[in-house]
Amino acid sequence: MAISVLDVRGTFVPPHVSVPARAVVAASDAPRRLPLTVASAGLIGVLEAVGLMSLALTHLDGLFSAPTRPAGWIVAAGLIMLAGWIVLSAGSGAALIDAAGRTLFLGVAYGELVLVALFLVGATALAISVPGDLPVPALGLMALAVPVGKLLLANARSSRSWVAAGPRTRVRRADPVQAHRLLATCTLGLIGLSLAAVAVLAPVPTSGPNAPASVYSQH
Repeated sequence: MAISVLDVRGTFVPPHVSVPARAVVAASDAPRRLPLTVASAGLIGVLEAVGLMSLALTHLDGLFSAPTRPAGWIVAAGLIMLAGWIVLSAGSGAALIDAAGRTLFLGVAYGELVLVALFLVGATALAISVPGDLPVPALGLMALAVPVGKLLLANARSSRSWVAAGPRTRVRRADPVQAHRLLATCTLGLIGLSLAAVAVLAPVPTSGPNAPASVYSQH
């Protein structure tokens, strides 16, 4: 005789309460492929930082040696802004490739749009000389191509999916020195013996044309 409803359900009829099985999704160990849009956007950021660095190294000498150079605080502020721009451009591109986020990348691109717009307004209102005697609209379009391209690549669907998936899993690898301690010790000992042999068998001459020059002179 069944003493509970659960016993009756288990003896005469099949259970009416169906418990759905929880779907288990197996984690894929296959490495993710870097989308072309993400690679292109990150490469643009890094190349932009390299171009800004080369431009600064090329023109800073002429700026400092000019007879009518600006005040010191203006030069210092410009150098700080340029250094920050270089670091943010390269760092945001690397962060996008690493799937750490694209907020910084988009912020740098929007800031560059504002900077180019201010430059165009200043070049038009103050008649600033542009390099290469290019028309101001043509130079503005060339300058706008970089931030607009960065925004288009970073806002692509593949780029958003790449960042939403998060950074790739880092595979921990054993330290080669710990794994091959005996080989590392033998290599270090062999290098030390080789240096000692060179010092003993080929001593430095103290006289003659090959003798090292002395920094002391007798008066």
